[in-house]
Amino acid sequence: MTQRLILIRHGDLGDRCRGRYIGRTDAPLSAEGRRQAAALAGPLARLLNGTSLLVSPLRRTRETAERALGRGANFAVDSDLREIDFGRWEGMGFAEILAADRAAIDRWAALVEDFAFPDGESIGNFRKRIAAAAGRIAADPAGTVVAVTHGGVIRFLICHFLGLPDRAHLLFDVQPASISEIRIDGGKGVLTLLNERRHLEIC
Repeated sequence: MTQRLILIRHGDLGDRCRGRYIGRTDAPLSAEGRRQAAALAGPLARLLNGTSLLVSPLRRTRETAERALGRGANFAVDSDLREIDFGRWEGMGFAEILAADRAAIDRWAALVEDFAFPDGESIGNFRKRIAAAAGRIAADPAGTVVAVTHGGVIRFLICHFLGLPDRAHLLFDVQPASISEIRIDGGKGVLTLLNERRHLEIC
């Protein structure tokens, strides 16, 4: 059973994506993102023996994993670890969305169970697949699981394991190429590290 979950957010996507909602869009890492991913190699090198490696199917997470772990790294792709699908809001900034659909923004902010992004994914479906991924992670026979995924997924996984309401995901800052850690016991977790980025300062 898993006792330690290491959560890695993918590297930077560059100015074209900064301040915009990027979910299903299969954006590559920027030059800075590739540097950040390579800087993860040091911290992750100490975690690989007897570890399960899980990666979201999107390009930015696979590229982060390959650069951090090496192209020959053996990792499993878990589709439930992909970022939420923002539908028609993909690639838009908050001000644009607010101007176009204030009512929908209010329903999103309230985390209404049946809220779905226009032509995208519902909050309820996102919550269900995060819970499904969390269940598989907790039951993994490896003592440590490393998951390379997305900011929204990491925040919701933290809430799941800590038993916090979904709204609490807004309290956690999860920056590109950061490392967070949860200690797990009996499916419940304690957050022991959040948004660690010191590895980026020495690369």
